[in-house]
Amino acid sequence: MGVLVGKKAPEFNLKAVVKGQIVENFSLKSLRGQYVILFFYPLNFTFVCPTELHAFQEKLDEFTARDAQVIGCSVDSCFSHLAWLGTPRAKGGIAGVEYPILSDINKRVSSEYDVLKEDEGIAYRGLFLIDRDGIVRHQIVNDLPLGRSVDEALRMIDALTFFEENGEVCPANWKQGEKSMKATSEGLEEYFSTPEPAGV
Repeated sequence: MGVLVGKKAPEFNLKAVVKGQIVENFSLKSLRGQYVILFFYPLNFTFVCPTELHAFQEKLDEFTARDAQVIGCSVDSCFSHLAWLGTPRAKGGIAGVEYPILSDINKRVSSEYDVLKEDEGIAYRGLFLIDRDGIVRHQIVNDLPLGRSVDEALRMIDALTFFEENGEVCPANWKQGEKSMKATSEGLEEYFSTPEPAGV
């Protein structure tokens, strides 16, 4: 697997389904100035996948509040996306999902993000946090049976935003409101010697 962190995110311009409509040209470039959470999933009408898509939808307001656009992507066609969106949750569908879902039917984008499982022609569960300038700042790739944590994606946006606004770095398991530190030897010493504020 390639590492894209610190590099310009591969551009795409694909068909997508957005709120029940097929959009012919959905591009990454059009989202410049926002954070982007781009996540790949293996296939429509499978098992772990709908739990993930619904989990992102359930937290969509939290992503929006952070000026972050959530985008799903699989190798299915837009027509398959529409059929899945028309299937109730209780039947394994994703009815109610509102964020864009890309159709990477030629597998080019999955390949460029290096998440394509070539022997099956589907994508691993890759997730990429792309910053306002189009640079990948975080990536994680899970094997097919392993669902992702949506809360972790939100935490990473918070950490990146905090760093951009304050210039301090975020230690292990950092959450909004917790201690950060200066990226120096003195900053590390201060971090370990200062107790966490009460109530955190």
